[in-house]
Amino acid sequence: MTRLLTFLLAGSTLMGASAFAQTAGGQSGYDESLEAVSPTDEAVSIGLAGEDPADIARYLLAANGAAGGAQLSPDGSKAAFRWSITGEPQLWIMDAEGGQPTRLTYGNGITFFRWTPDGESLIYGADNDGNEQEAYFRISADGLSEEQVFPAEAGAFRVFGDFGADGQTIVFASTARNNLDFDIYTADLETGERSMVYEGSYANYPGAISPDGRFVTVSQSRGEDSDDLGLLNLETGVFTRISAPERRAAHGSVSWQDDSSGFYLVSNREREHSALMRYDVFTNSFSIVESVEHDIESVDLCGEADRYLIWSVNEGGYSRLHAKDLSTGDMLETPELAEGVYGVSCTDHSSRVLINVNGWRTPGGFQLWDMESGAVFDTFQASMAGLDADRLVRPEDVRITARDGVELQGLLYLPDDSSRVDDRLPPVVFFVHGGPTGQSRPNFDAVVQYHVDRGMAVFEPNVRGSTGFGHTYVTLDDQENRLESIADLVDMLNWLGEDGRVDAGRAAVVGGSYGGYAVNAVLANFPGHFKAGASLYGVADWVTALDIASPALKASDRIEYGDITEQRWRDYYTENSPIRQADQINVPVLYSHGVMDPRIDIAETEVMVRTLRENGVRADFIRIPDEGHGWRKLSNQLFYYRRQAEFLEEVLGLEEGGQ
Repeated sequence: MTRLLTFLLAGSTLMGASAFAQTAGGQSGYDESLEAVSPTDEAVSIGLAGEDPADIARYLLAANGAAGGAQLSPDGSKAAFRWSITGEPQLWIMDAEGGQPTRLTYGNGITFFRWTPDGESLIYGADNDGNEQEAYFRISADGLSEEQVFPAEAGAFRVFGDFGADGQTIVFASTARNNLDFDIYTADLETGERSMVYEGSYANYPGAISPDGRFVTVSQSRGEDSDDLGLLNLETGVFTRISAPERRAAHGSVSWQDDSSGFYLVSNREREHSALMRYDVFTNSFSIVESVEHDIESVDLCGEADRYLIWSVNEGGYSRLHAKDLSTGDMLETPELAEGVYGVSCTDHSSRVLINVNGWRTPGGFQLWDMESGAVFDTFQASMAGLDADRLVRPEDVRITARDGVELQGLLYLPDDSSRVDDRLPPVVFFVHGGPTGQSRPNFDAVVQYHVDRGMAVFEPNVRGSTGFGHTYVTLDDQENRLESIADLVDMLNWLGEDGRVDAGRAAVVGGSYGGYAVNAVLANFPGHFKAGASLYGVADWVTALDIASPALKASDRIEYGDITEQRWRDYYTENSPIRQADQINVPVLYSHGVMDPRIDIAETEVMVRTLRENGVRADFIRIPDEGHGWRKLSNQLFYYRRQAEFLEEVLGLEEGGQ
């Protein structure tokens, strides 16, 4: 049944007093009569430090103790970052060289944040339990003054862009006009007045504003892996598309030059791999600055007078950092960093740069590097919550040839001898990433490391359609080729069986969102391979999913899946959706869904659960009332992942039960 719930607006220390109606559970609400388990207040034991295997709570606490997305203040003296140490993502601040962090926000978990140009305050967003309809707030850097800048609006999704040259104007996109198309607005932070600069269709995302305040870059989504790039004149409202190649491409990581003559960016336009490029405003031309046989993933222009250029390269999932002094042309020796995935934050006014690091044995932390002096400060190191980092497992880069000759890639985690529970080969759990244009990378994954510590092997497949392996690879699963990527999972499992280091006869497949679709699809279309599955807020009915997709997804869906408004695609997905193939699933599946999910209707999961149960197949169901598309809250993570571990260990026949 449909139940209409009313929630306070997401907000600050004291939640906003106004409220709006929000239908829980997508379009149809959720079925309260369907038997499900939901989180309850329960005593949680995390075990003792040094216990082997460690309790899953310690892995989750280590992950939640990681700092995320650290940003350097304009003068280079402070670092702001997202930290979930309290159980929800909140905004914190500390001296850039190190010291005691100070918590700034206390309301609903934040969704993003940015320093204001004067460095005296920060803008942040917060939504209501994951419904992705943000309110915007401003808080002073000392945490003593806070105000709601723009309240949330029912059905309005927003994307923050940048600050104008005056520091008081912001640019953002919103679907407020019709709850579908992203239009671009400017707004005055002092008066609250806003005006539409550009009326768009589908997804238009503002990026960086030129230093002279004239232009903002705009990304117009064409697919999950591609977009057109344009310049929007903020004075006249005229939009000029500057890159719309016939062969779709991705443009990102824009960094303007101080004189507004152009900007650096990362793009794979007319290329197999993303390169570091420069766009010249006056000649309307692109030139290649750096290119390698991998994807360059980010670029930042830093320091006074555009002195430093920093970029990172994705090499098989691992980030490699490079830096150049443009005043001399010399490459700089970058700091020694832990293996993993890197992110960079710098400013126009300082030679300092913050380097975010998240790696397989390093929950998110960050270092401060002064490119002029060479000084390096280990500003923030995440606590390991009593875990022994030396017992964490480094993933192996595995390359597999698929049935049609395509080279596939994945990350294989193997338990060491001390983690084996018996003399048999370990069972294997596939963790399929979402997207589908995502990439499994060697960052810190609490759940993966926990399962490995408990005696399971874990394999993270980057099937065709994943990013990080060039343009061609990411297009190989588009539209009618969707099941080709699902068949890759079977090829990979067969290879692991032949490799002989895991028991491929005891294999499960797990995934969330699109990864949840992959679970449903491989169990229905390729029965007899995997012994169980766990689908978290996964797609089951592509017709419904594409019909009600959030505005942020609709544009990219047209290329990735086809235009669901066309009858041929409705017919195709009516036939080729797991919800109509559920009768073919004959192994136990653990299903879960957040009631507040704005992306995938909870009704899709409910139908899968009912169908399996009616056929006498085990279908456990966990329903989480105060979450959306994923589990943000530590309490819910603890509740869910304990039960997922118990389920997997039971169905795969490990001797010891899950903790």
